[in-house]
Amino acid sequence: MTDSDIVAVRVRIRGRVQGVGYRDWTQRRAVGLTLRGWVRNRTDGSVEALFIGARSAVDRMVADCWHGPSLARVQVIDTDPEAVPACDSFTRRPTT
Repeated sequence: MTDSDIVAVRVRIRGRVQGVGYRDWTQRRAVGLTLRGWVRNRTDGSVEALFIGARSAVDRMVADCWHGPSLARVQVIDTDPEAVPACDSFTRRPTT
């Protein structure tokens, strides 16, 4: 895989996504897809994440976010491409 095969996408997930294990699910799923990046709750009730990796894995992760953990009810997912930052793992960040 070359550097040009790596993409970064920031997502904002809205709906019933806090208090249902969404961040834990996101971290497990992202690690399973060998993605790097982070996930955090937002004070507005949404979940925000940055997914970095092979385009196919990032696309799969974004599609999977529509389902999330069983108690989640996703209503909207906004995606924005980002410049690929230096990052070597997938972490949870504090709420902002």
